[in-house]
Amino acid sequence: MTRVIPVLLSGGSGTRLWPVSRKSFPKQFAPLMGDRSLFQASAERLSGPRYAEPLVLTNADFRFIVTEQLAEVGIAPAAILIEPAGRNTAPAILAAALHQAEIDPDSLLLVAPSDHVVPDTEAFGRAVDQGLPLARQGRIVTFGIEPTRPETGYGYLELDGEPRDGAAPLRRFVEKPDADTAHAMLAAGRFLWNAGIFLFTARTMIEAFRAHAPEFLEPVRAALAEARQDLGFLRLAPEPWDSLPDLSIDYAVMEKADNLSVVRFAEHWSDLGGWDAVWREAQVDAPAWRGVIADERSTAIDCDNVLLRSDDEDMQVVGIGLKDMMVVATGDAVLVAGMDRAQDVRQAVTALKSKGARQAERFLRDHRPWGWFETLVMGERFQVKRIVVHPGASLSLQSHVHRSEHWIVVSGTAKVTVDDKVSLVTENQSIYVPLGAVHRMENPGKVPMVLIEVQTGVYLGEDDIIRYEDAYART
Repeated sequence: MTRVIPVLLSGGSGTRLWPVSRKSFPKQFAPLMGDRSLFQASAERLSGPRYAEPLVLTNADFRFIVTEQLAEVGIAPAAILIEPAGRNTAPAILAAALHQAEIDPDSLLLVAPSDHVVPDTEAFGRAVDQGLPLARQGRIVTFGIEPTRPETGYGYLELDGEPRDGAAPLRRFVEKPDADTAHAMLAAGRFLWNAGIFLFTARTMIEAFRAHAPEFLEPVRAALAEARQDLGFLRLAPEPWDSLPDLSIDYAVMEKADNLSVVRFAEHWSDLGGWDAVWREAQVDAPAWRGVIADERSTAIDCDNVLLRSDDEDMQVVGIGLKDMMVVATGDAVLVAGMDRAQDVRQAVTALKSKGARQAERFLRDHRPWGWFETLVMGERFQVKRIVVHPGASLSLQSHVHRSEHWIVVSGTAKVTVDDKVSLVTENQSIYVPLGAVHRMENPGKVPMVLIEVQTGVYLGEDDIIRYEDAYART
C-alpha cells in the first residue's frame, strides 16, 4: 500500500493567541490544549499505518523546537525543510511537492497546518482515505468542515452540486464573511469551512503551479537546487527564495484551478484561531458551568461566559462579576478583552511593536537548541538569568566584548571551559568568566543542569557573542 506523506506547515506566528503565542514561540509549539503542543498532536494524528514519515516546513528559529518536539512523541521526520523567510503557504507547498517529486512524482502528499485540533483521528483518517482515489486521478482534494455556527473568522468553500465518488466539486472559495452573510451561508447548507488541508500527488501540484502560478516554479526550484544540508536540516537557498511573492496557496493556485474536489468532514475540528476558540474547545472536553473556563491558577467569582487563564505558576488570576470576557496572563503580560473581540487581539501585538515593547514578540524565556534561559532580574548594568541545559548538550565556545559572567550551579553538574582551563562545577559551586575570556558550558550528565548566571557590564544584549565553535551551526 502506498502511504500518504504528511506535510506539516509549522512556520506561522499566531498573533491572535497573544500573549501565550508570540513570534519567538508561536501557538503551534505551545500546550494550549492538554500536555502536548498542537504541533505534536498534529504529527501524531498523521502517523500510523496509512502515513509515511512527515515532511516538515519551518523556519530557522524553530528548527530545533521541531526536532525536540517530534522526538518527545517518538516521530522521526523524513525531512525538515528550512524556509529562509516567511513567504506564506504557496512557496512552502510547492517546495514540498518539488522535493518529493525528485523521489517519486506520483507521491501522495497531505498538506496540513500544524495548529489544528481534530480529536477523532480515525474519522479524519477515513476522510483521507475517501480522497485518495481522486488524488490518484489527478485531482486536488481539499477538506471542508461541516459548520456548526455562523463563524466569521473562517473562510468557506461553496460546493457545486451533490457529492460524486465520495466528494463534491468545488464552486468557489469564499473570504471570511460578515455576520449576516455567515448566517445566510449556514442556512443554505452548501457551504463548508475551509480547513486549509489538501491532498494531491506531487505531479498534480507542480502542474497546477505551471498552469496558474508559473512565476513560483523557477525560484523554488533554484532554492531547492542550491539548498545545503545542515545538521539534518535542508536549508533552502535564500537568494532565489527572497524573490518569491508572499502569497497563500488559495490565491496562487486553488481559486484558479478547475480540478478541485471537496471531502466533507463532519466531526469536530478547530483551528484555535483565537481565544474564543480555545474557550469553546475547553468546553468540549469538560462542559463549563455558566460558561466559565478557568485553569488551576485562576478563580472565577460570579462570572458568566469567561475564559480565565494563567500560564505562569506564580501568577494567580481572579475574575469577579465578569461576563463575556477573556483574561489571559503570562509572566510578563496580561490580556483583558471582550470575548467578541477575539479576532482583534493581533492589534495588541501591532500596538506593542510600535512602542518597542519586547512583549510583542518575545518571552522572558528564550528557547535554544541546548535548552532555554529566562531573565529573572534586569538592571542598568547587570542581568540575572536562569539557564537550563539539556543532558549531553553544550553552549557554543564563545566570548563577550562588553560583559563578564558569574555562574552558580543549582542542579546537576556543569563542565565549564574558561580559556585553557576545564572544570567540573557541581551543585552549590560557582565559577567566574572574565570579560573577553573564551568559554563554554556543557552538561555531561543525564539530567537537566540548572544554573544562575549573573552578568555585569556596559552592554548585556544577546548579540554580544563571538562564536568560535558551535554544535548547532549557528552564526
